[in-house]
Amino acid sequence: MLFNATSFLQLIVDQFKYTTWPEWLGVITGFICIYLAARENIWSWPVSIISVLAYAWVFFEARMYGDMALQFYFLFTAMYGWYYWVKKQDLQEKPIDTITTKGWILSFISVLVLSVLLGFFLDNYTNTDVPYEDGFCTAMSFVAQFLLTRKILQNWLLWIFVDICYIPLYLYKNLNLSAIFYAFLVAIALKGYLDWRKNYREQTN
Repeated sequence: MLFNATSFLQLIVDQFKYTTWPEWLGVITGFICIYLAARENIWSWPVSIISVLAYAWVFFEARMYGDMALQFYFLFTAMYGWYYWVKKQDLQEKPIDTITTKGWILSFISVLVLSVLLGFFLDNYTNTDVPYEDGFCTAMSFVAQFLLTRKILQNWLLWIFVDICYIPLYLYKNLNLSAIFYAFLVAIALKGYLDWRKNYREQTN
């Protein structure tokens, strides 16, 4: 038993040795920006810009082109989210909104359509070996990120689900540090949801 535990720890250490510096940079800054977002700290957005640029290179190297393209969308939404959060502060509007039934339906349809389109494109026009898995995770992240920029409470529920989906995908692609990182993100996203829900209830009372 002790031998197995030691072997497992050695495996983890060996995997970390092969982790590239862009992945380290993406993981560290990604962890910081998600933590800040959960705290409703506006500095989450500039930190996220560093993370998405680092991960764009990581995903290019891993042939995860859907997620690579997603980083450029994240780059745009980071700038938009930064502006939108500042605007809401200046106008003293209520900081957190909740999604409507119509919003849920549109989100579901968006994820479904984007998953199919992205999966088809990646399967037929790139050399990726995970076209539909990558396409689904990319589509889900696309919608979750948009809800985050609009400060919609339920963005965290989507992030919890997609972060769980990313873990086996990253393990398959030998992005072991990112897989561990996303396991932590599940916990952070859960805390973000609980904190935002508490603040939402306070602001509506």
